[in-house]
Amino acid sequence: MERPKDKAETPAAELQRGLARILSLEIGRVTERAAVSAARLRGRGDEKAADQAAVDAMRSELNKLPIEGTIVIGEGERDEAPMLFIGEAVGAKCGPKVDIAVDPLEGTTLCAKNMPGAIATMAMAESGTLLNAPDVYMEKIAVGPGYPAGVVDLDASAEDNIRALARAKGVKPSDITALILDRPRHADVIAGALKAGAAVRLITDGDVAGVIHTADPETTGIDIYMGIGGAPEGVLAAAALRCIGGQMECRLVLDTEEKRERALKMGIKDPRKKYRMHDMVRGDCLFAATGVTDGALLRGVRFKREGIETETVVMRTATGTVRWIRAEHRDLEKFHLS
Repeated sequence: MERPKDKAETPAAELQRGLARILSLEIGRVTERAAVSAARLRGRGDEKAADQAAVDAMRSELNKLPIEGTIVIGEGERDEAPMLFIGEAVGAKCGPKVDIAVDPLEGTTLCAKNMPGAIATMAMAESGTLLNAPDVYMEKIAVGPGYPAGVVDLDASAEDNIRALARAKGVKPSDITALILDRPRHADVIAGALKAGAAVRLITDGDVAGVIHTADPETTGIDIYMGIGGAPEGVLAAAALRCIGGQMECRLVLDTEEKRERALKMGIKDPRKKYRMHDMVRGDCLFAATGVTDGALLRGVRFKREGIETETVVMRTATGTVRWIRAEHRDLEKFHLS
């Protein structure tokens, strides 16, 4: 059912609201194009080629949208990959001014090895409302909806957070499952979760999807996400949680003078600032992700004799709407696959 329209709503506001509805479907098309382009290179062992294909497709589709967009969270030096660079202008230079966060191929290694969980993802929000951060690492902790505010704390130990979450959920710590990236830097986090009695599920890549899993523990089996991952993925995950509910705390890892200087140029004055979900994503926001390889969140792209199948999720904060779109594409020219 459509939300009742405010009687005092101006024609401009009505147009903006209608445009947001249109864009909520259009950004799904953007991630579809990126996912299909990357999926053609699944299992080929070439991470950079897959990422380049996804970036090129996403840029091309973004430039067709009726927006004045600015990339505020993009790919960066860490992956040594082609970028939709921070500050890049995208869109058809008409329509609303918006901030855009992108990860054209989250899980480049997953795609190159044809492993589960690679996705193409992006978020779009009103201008000035997405955290503008350098492409560095970020400390993260996230849980789904339904808990008291502050139930977990980025500065608390993994053991304490597991116990606090278990109390809030009314279960034993042994009933909690934590999702953590399988990295040597997480040895203490893993040990703390295990000491508390929780189960630990390790993933090799893909922490945007990992954070989203916390929003539906009955389906995914994941109660909490902890660890250090990329800042772009952190902002994208925060955008998704803003749509579906949950809590998230993050801190940029600015452990060198060069990183602190880069952050300062982007307006980040406190290198130790703890960001909560609403600090990273303010106002109305759209989020979309399309599966590249099969995963727990989304099916991967299917290439068939008469077309291509994709699965996409699109979310919006203003309405809390989550759309699952399984599309059959018969007009293959739009993907520019030749």
